[in-house]
Amino acid sequence: MAHQLPSIDELRGVFANTLSPDATVRRAAEKQLEQAKTLPGHPRQVLEIVANSDPNYALVRQAASVHFKNVVKNGWDAEDETIINIPQSDRDLIKKHLVELIALYPHKSKLSAAKPFLSSVPAQIQAQCSEAISIIASYDFPSKWDNLLPDLIAKFSSPDPTIVSGVLLTASSIIKRFRYVQKSDDLYRDIIYVLQRLQEPLLRLFQSMGKEIDQLKNDPAGLTPRFESLRLMCRIFFSLNWQELPEYFEDHMSEWMAEFSKYLQYTNPVLTDDDEEMEASPIDKLQCAIIENLNLYANKDEEPFMPFLPEFTSHVWNLLLKVSAHPKHDRLAAIGIKFLAGLVGKEMHRAVFKEEAALRQIISNIVVPNLKIREVDEERFEDDPQEFILSDIEGSESESRRKCSQELLRAMCRQFEAESTGICLEHIQNMIAEFSADPASKWAAKDVAIYLMFGITIQKESALGVSSLNPKVNLLEFFTSHVLTELQDTNHASRPMVKATSIKFISTFRNQFSKDNWTSLMPLLISHLSSPSIVVHSYAAHAIDKLLTIKDENKQLIFGRQEMQPFLEPLFSSLFSIIDNVSYNENSYVMKCTMRCLNACKEDIIPVTHTVLDKLTEALARVAKNPRDPQFNHYLFESIAVLIRSVCTKDPSHTTAFESLLFTPFQTILQMDITEFTPYVFQLFAQLLEYRPKSAGLGAAYTAILPALLTPVLWDRKSNIPALTRLLCAYVANSPKAIVEGNFLQGVLGVFQKLVASKANEQSGFELLETIITNMPRATWQAYINMINQLLLVRLQSGKTPRYTRLITRYFALLVGKYDVSAYLDSLNSIQAGLGLNLVIQVWLPRLQSDVPVRSEAKIQVVGLTKFVCETPALLADANGQQIWSQSLLVLIKIILSPEYQQGFKTSDDTQDNDDFTVDMGYDTSYSKLHFASRPVMDLFPDIKDAGLALVQSLVKLCQSEPGKYRGLIQQALSGDPKLGAGLEGLVRGAGLSLT
Repeated sequence: MAHQLPSIDELRGVFANTLSPDATVRRAAEKQLEQAKTLPGHPRQVLEIVANSDPNYALVRQAASVHFKNVVKNGWDAEDETIINIPQSDRDLIKKHLVELIALYPHKSKLSAAKPFLSSVPAQIQAQCSEAISIIASYDFPSKWDNLLPDLIAKFSSPDPTIVSGVLLTASSIIKRFRYVQKSDDLYRDIIYVLQRLQEPLLRLFQSMGKEIDQLKNDPAGLTPRFESLRLMCRIFFSLNWQELPEYFEDHMSEWMAEFSKYLQYTNPVLTDDDEEMEASPIDKLQCAIIENLNLYANKDEEPFMPFLPEFTSHVWNLLLKVSAHPKHDRLAAIGIKFLAGLVGKEMHRAVFKEEAALRQIISNIVVPNLKIREVDEERFEDDPQEFILSDIEGSESESRRKCSQELLRAMCRQFEAESTGICLEHIQNMIAEFSADPASKWAAKDVAIYLMFGITIQKESALGVSSLNPKVNLLEFFTSHVLTELQDTNHASRPMVKATSIKFISTFRNQFSKDNWTSLMPLLISHLSSPSIVVHSYAAHAIDKLLTIKDENKQLIFGRQEMQPFLEPLFSSLFSIIDNVSYNENSYVMKCTMRCLNACKEDIIPVTHTVLDKLTEALARVAKNPRDPQFNHYLFESIAVLIRSVCTKDPSHTTAFESLLFTPFQTILQMDITEFTPYVFQLFAQLLEYRPKSAGLGAAYTAILPALLTPVLWDRKSNIPALTRLLCAYVANSPKAIVEGNFLQGVLGVFQKLVASKANEQSGFELLETIITNMPRATWQAYINMINQLLLVRLQSGKTPRYTRLITRYFALLVGKYDVSAYLDSLNSIQAGLGLNLVIQVWLPRLQSDVPVRSEAKIQVVGLTKFVCETPALLADANGQQIWSQSLLVLIKIILSPEYQQGFKTSDDTQDNDDFTVDMGYDTSYSKLHFASRPVMDLFPDIKDAGLALVQSLVKLCQSEPGKYRGLIQQALSGDPKLGAGLEGLVRGAGLSLT
């Protein structure tokens, strides 16, 4: 199957096997698809399976639609050298028939001469095809797909509302890329292209569909797809207006607003089901989309919209007073509250809300009801804790009723601080009193009181916590009186939801507590790790994680290694009790907390390393059978990485013990080909190999897996490449002798050739090349240098980009700096006479003038160019050489005097501890880099402490070699820029030297 296309029936069977409950069958089928997707014609075949409307293949069609979308996602970019090959003929056919597919053509068309297209598409498949069109359009639309939009617009007139809905879904998926991106000429050109063709048909369709709705008011089957079309048109409206208000929309503002006003007041019992609690009605969904459009205009303070604002404020207010507490209205309530918050928080709308009665009504009738715990929240807390946490915990992107209500309170406090605070404190006092009278049944009142405190207390908040408080609120008094008591209650069965909220309280206000406070709170949090409630122990883990990132005014951790010491045993015991409990699903908050605690205690973990590592590998063995939570998996591997770093930094000889414990589970993962885990395994192999003493050599285990690492198929999986490159570099750096003696160098260079040929992987290719040049004796690779340079120059000629130019000029400087100018010139001049200097003047120096290097590369460039300037006397033999010499010196001084260079070179060891608590760690769909396994930024010239001083010393030595000659050349070279001349003089004086 890897060499020729299967038949349609065979491919359909493969998709059926990907749905098998048998993991062996499923993985074999997935591997077959991995191989098949590299074959020309495969995407077209998959689309034929998607297009077959036989109901017996419904699940197969859905699986094929997901695969098709992923193939398009990974293979459509023609500039990204990928193993997926989609011929132009297939591309044209796919683009032609995808529109038909998404539009649900009622007649049959032909995808090929023998294969009919389908006549109906389920919503799940329609969504995948729509996303595929969106992906293709991001590359081809409009320049390479100019008939797409006209074809879609032509179907607006279809009498079948499902066809109209389908093409609107597609149009929306195409142009949503106009949102949330920075302005650019290319973006505005595409927006104008779309506006010129779509703006008028969109308005006319919205109006005409409204008339159809008026005629069908008692026909739910006819109304439902039309309301969905209206909603999709609102999403298109949102995309077209996101950047700025287009002229057409400004001119037709009244027409659009009349339609929006109509549907914000629209009611129709045939489209609503009072017994339905979960699913929003078509009217609710449309109203959400309309309010999002209003929010867009209101936030931009669009002047043409201002006359309509009072009317819409009234509409939204009335909707919020009517929405039920059921989940079906969650989105409508949240977006409506967000709209009000945007208005209340602005000075220009102050007059609308300034009366105390209005503020009381908002708090009493909108804020408090939407902060209350509902029966569905209690059910979610118990039965779906992960969903509850995602909608509630700090950092979540979801817009829940509670979050938006707190945003509304904050906005009210910005404009009406005294009034809003006073009203809320009244409510808080009443709710606390209600709770105190009957704690067993009125616990929900206390929960709302705490959330009201969140809303009125926080003035400024970031990912680092709360930084500014409302001065009219006594936070610590409230904490001591009402929150601490919940945390001190050891009865896990008593009020678990209030306990979770109380833990969230101390996590949110973590910056407001002192070290002494936290020393007292830590045992309480550890006790709540034992709670059987998943939400409670997750919040406790989350709070401990956040505690370990808090810094004082001197940027020092307030709770570090020393403070953690008394709590290590009960803390890790509690964390691993949760991780080991197979009745719980994987908990990413607990695993992240484990990672953070391991990092905080540093080498104090050494005495129990074996025990901790056993626990982590046991967890790894469990999740490897069925990887479900990518965040949990990431933090699990990070925990192993931080353990390796903490122990092996102290004593590298411990790598042997780690290898004996980790090689078996890691090899199992590689043999099972668990694609989610293999990049992690390669990174940890590399980390261990980098810590392994060079005197110990590679060892039998590393030597055994090296040949497999050089097989081309392993490098075909894009997600593997950064980690594999890192591992191969670790081999070269740790034991270059083994690479040579084992005849692996040609294989390593073969990998380099594969990587550097790809724009996506060129950086990895140069990383490998640098490692070879830096760590292997020149004699071992000298025979290959011409071939290496030819490969690099072919890429430079065919695909010169700023990044590639940066990479190749860094390589030039490294080659000269590590060896001598001849290492650079001799090879290039043997390819073509004079090529070396031509590249200097046409590529190397221009890049450095326009793109000044910083940090580690700045040092590499200074060292390399210093040798070029000071160790190449033959360069001054003619006028052209003198010009190159002068320009090289000019660039050198410019780099050294640049502000970025003045900041100094720092390895990652200098900032490692700080980064451990500021860097954003977590799973990434493309490549999840392990922060704690990261390789330090190496100083490739450790013997040169100050490259600027080395330049000065070399220039002085050069001037002394022929007194009077070079001094004049230096002055002449810098005469065009007095600042550079003065800068060099300052450097010379600072070194206590003289050029004369």
